Amino acid sequence: MISLPDRNVLLGYAAAFTVTLIWATWLIASRTGAQSALTPYDLAALRYGVSAVVALPLVLYFKPWRTLSVKRIAVVSLLLGPHYILAVFFGFEFAPAAHGGIFMNGALPAMTLLISWLWLNDRAHRWQLVGVALIFTGTCLAAADVSVLSMAGAWHGDILFIIAGIFFAGYLVVGRLWNITTMQVLLCSSVVNAAYYIPIWFFFLPKGFTEATQGQILLQTLYQGLIPGLLGLVLVAYASRNIGASLTAAFMAAVPTLGTVLGVIFLEEVPGWAGWLSLFVLTPGILLVAFYSGRKST
Repeated sequence: MISLPDRNVLLGYAAAFTVTLIWATWLIASRTGAQSALTPYDLAALRYGVSAVVALPLVLYFKPWRTLSVKRIAVVSLLLGPHYILAVFFGFEFAPAAHGGIFMNGALPAMTLLISWLWLNDRAHRWQLVGVALIFTGTCLAAADVSVLSMAGAWHGDILFIIAGIFFAGYLVVGRLWNITTMQVLLCSSVVNAAYYIPIWFFFLPKGFTEATQGQILLQTLYQGLIPGLLGLVLVAYASRNIGASLTAAFMAAVPTLGTVLGVIFLEEVPGWAGWLSLFVLTPGILLVAFYSGRKST
């Protein structure tokens, strides 16, 4: 008789699937927001302002700053700060949603591995190096996609996505090194960043709220301020705890492909043959890096 998986394991798989769907649909929402009347500065304000309102009571209750030095608060806040998220939103002004998935989510494992090697001297498993080579090949194919090259300035977006990916990869490395908890992330990412970014945005940066529709504002409020930054963090932590970090990362390998398919359906951004081929090369590369994460080369 075949035994069914433990309930917590099933819920872990469900959480991993849900967070993959969240990140893929976030690509579409962010690309839509970048094409709306809202400015990238507005999108960043929604991301930090709304999430801070929700996170502040939790932060005040759990007091995560008591177990985190000022230096570490500053570093984590910087890596998840406005420079990171503005690079993302300005990137979506130039490049399609599919490239957000490929150059950020897809290339992220390779960036994380590189930073771990340069900073912590972590040696990669030989199959991880094969995965990195596949990821690099996949991103090159995506960059060479003729259908995307016809978009004016798409390469500017690709560069901005890579910059954003480096920031987030740095966060992943210090998060593992310092064992950063979910509450500490909420403190740094939402509360600290909102405390200094929102006043700057309010007094000095251009805004487009008066020209945007209510639907556009509501969509961006949900997808920038609530769903990925708060619900996504909780689901990733839950999935990692119940099915393991490698399997959770393997689920996330589907984000570039799913984001591309959703971009075709909702935004009519259809890649050329090189764009589709990049996904077939990139995805096994992500899986190799994910499954051999933490192993020493032999």
